[in-house]
Amino acid sequence: MKNYISALLALLLLSACGSKGSDGFKINGDLRGEVENGTQVFLKKTDEQNKPVDVDTATVENGKFSFTGMATAPELHYIFIDQVRGNIPVIIEDGTISVAAARDSIAFAEINGTHQNELFADFLESSRSLSERAMSMNKDMQKASSVQDSASRASTIASLQDEYIELQEEAKKFEHDFAKKNPDALISALILDKILSTGALPEGEVKEMYEALTPEIKETAVGKRIKDKLEKSGAVSIGSKAPNFSAPTPSGEELALHDVLGKATILDFWAAWCKPCRAENPNVVNVYNKYRDKGLTILGVSLDRRAEDWKKAIKDDGLTWNHVSNVQYFDEIAQLYNVNAIPATFILDENGVIVAKNLRGSALESKIAEMLQ
Repeated sequence: MKNYISALLALLLLSACGSKGSDGFKINGDLRGEVENGTQVFLKKTDEQNKPVDVDTATVENGKFSFTGMATAPELHYIFIDQVRGNIPVIIEDGTISVAAARDSIAFAEINGTHQNELFADFLESSRSLSERAMSMNKDMQKASSVQDSASRASTIASLQDEYIELQEEAKKFEHDFAKKNPDALISALILDKILSTGALPEGEVKEMYEALTPEIKETAVGKRIKDKLEKSGAVSIGSKAPNFSAPTPSGEELALHDVLGKATILDFWAAWCKPCRAENPNVVNVYNKYRDKGLTILGVSLDRRAEDWKKAIKDDGLTWNHVSNVQYFDEIAQLYNVNAIPATFILDENGVIVAKNLRGSALESKIAEMLQ
């Protein structure tokens, strides 16, 4: 639960950029607390690999600093203060942006003055509230775990777990509703991009939400990235024929998807470093052992970086089906299938047509049983 709530705030780590001209921006900063004159303040953004890059540098004088520049479109930046932990996310766009923060709590900076930053502030206020509730529940869970009476402890923990589930659903609904209600917000596009990566909503619904975005937001880099993902997703949607590919097996031979198609085929994107993948592997092993004599085949596509890790995981988990990997992390095969997160699975019929996606647990076995009856 805590991880999902944190994922809302993790949107701050994503970047976006755009295209059309502008009149420029000005950031007026006001720092409270003991900040010495001459302290450096850095304006940064992230590159295509989400690594921070410097944009500009200013110095603090009497608690004040400022940045000016051209804004080609709404774009997420970060303000870092030398010797101060954390950063202040701010959306660069035309106009004057006011930033007020206390030295010891810059995560709670007040940002206003432009439309995008006011929308961003609204999002942060609500997501922080959800995060605070999640942290409070975590503390209650720790207290409950120390209760000596086992019956009381179990009852309290079960109740808290139910609350966690409810809060998780509330967090998801808040995020999705925000994107639907604010089609002119850059943060809405960032939300949609994350939804596409995690598969939190059906692609058809995401497409509708993307179409509702304003032209300005569609023209940002994140808007264009969503469009590209949707187009690629269409090529591997249910009902489409799975694109063929080939890659090296653990022994170094080339193996193509079309070479291993069965009456039913599971195309499984995974990696040794992926804990959810490894946790699901026993279920996949069980399904394979139960249905391989009836026509089930599996092709595992590893997104590992190290061949030795990949091969060891195959042996340790008892994965006795076909495997391939370029050992290049999220490589061209992952891109071909629009895989941005793992585990990711595609279920193919005997003609190589995708009939289901991302089934796990009992749902995976039920689908395979249905296909091989």
